[in-house]
Amino acid sequence: MARVVKVFRTLRNHWKKSTFAVCVLSYGGHWLYGKHCDNVLRREACIEARAFGHELIGPQEHLKKAIVILNPAACNGKANRLFEKNAAPILHLAGVEVKIVKTDYEGQAKKLMELMDQTDMLIIAGGDGTLQEVITGLLRRADEETFSKIPIGFIPLGSSNSLSQSLHLVSDNKVQHITSATLSILKGETVPLDVLQIKSEKEQPVFALFGLRWGAFRDVASSISKYWYLGPLKTRAAHWFSSLKQWPQTHQASLSYLAPVPRPPDLPTEIPPRPNLLYRIYRRLNNYWNPPIEELPKEPEPERWESTDISTLELTVSTHNKNPVKRREDDSMVITLDSDSLTVEMENLPHGAGFYDIDNEEYEAMSVEVRLLPRKLRFFCSAERREQLAQAQ
Repeated sequence: MARVVKVFRTLRNHWKKSTFAVCVLSYGGHWLYGKHCDNVLRREACIEARAFGHELIGPQEHLKKAIVILNPAACNGKANRLFEKNAAPILHLAGVEVKIVKTDYEGQAKKLMELMDQTDMLIIAGGDGTLQEVITGLLRRADEETFSKIPIGFIPLGSSNSLSQSLHLVSDNKVQHITSATLSILKGETVPLDVLQIKSEKEQPVFALFGLRWGAFRDVASSISKYWYLGPLKTRAAHWFSSLKQWPQTHQASLSYLAPVPRPPDLPTEIPPRPNLLYRIYRRLNNYWNPPIEELPKEPEPERWESTDISTLELTVSTHNKNPVKRREDDSMVITLDSDSLTVEMENLPHGAGFYDIDNEEYEAMSVEVRLLPRKLRFFCSAERREQLAQAQ
């Protein structure tokens, strides 16, 4: 008992050192517990992936091939370590033949997509910038009709991962987020996503999955990081200083658009079984004696453009990819004018009109044509997230 009293007396007499030691031990214990939880998540994901690797394949089948476009500079240079530690073991245990292609500089992913060979799946490991570069490079190819049918997986390794919220379960744990995204690729369930083709007169088209944003709020959002020293007041400060520089903060442009067209029926994902031999013989004889009447092709109706001049704080042209599971009856984009669906042309932008945000990437503002490519690409999606989005309809 005397020894216990002596220990407490020592702690009381050296309370500063005792407090510091308690803080260090608490932080260290919390850090070690977090590392343990991450290792448990990795182990569970690897066990689940190993089940895919143990599946038997036929003598005529080949291992699934995957090309991974990895941006090591994503997430402040941590992307390569995150991929090697959390995603690569899962792909290897599942028996996937992985070919990793790392980018060295901004814009290289577009050039790499021009040289890509045929593969079973394409995996993008990075953030919004890497995703947009790969999609743009893929759809700029001359044979993009063939390569756009390749299913695409997205492993969120960037500082901004907008698409991940539409495909995977949202989690604050980075390891859980990456492992669940990788497992959804192995499970093979996909959803179709719309793509925006944004084309100017000077440059090649850029492709986006979410949309184009132009206006005062976009300009403010890009300048918030400059006022980091103001802490929680940095957003308000950015709006305040932006208002002092320019008032009123309106943007003028000419907008031309086409009305949405009916969405064609979904193509069957499974190939129907081949009819038996007798039925095929009967059908050929019937077509020979009673040939079907060929209908003359209908002349396409002229496009009916509607034009208007706009003056707004913010212009947004976006897709419906935030909830790709929701069923819609037409192929449309969403045009939002501040507080006020489609092929769109934005013309007569004034000189020095600022910048666009195309999928969170900055581009110089100029006159462009925005065209919707409905259900152009298919992305791997987790079944749990698909159910959540279906219930949100």
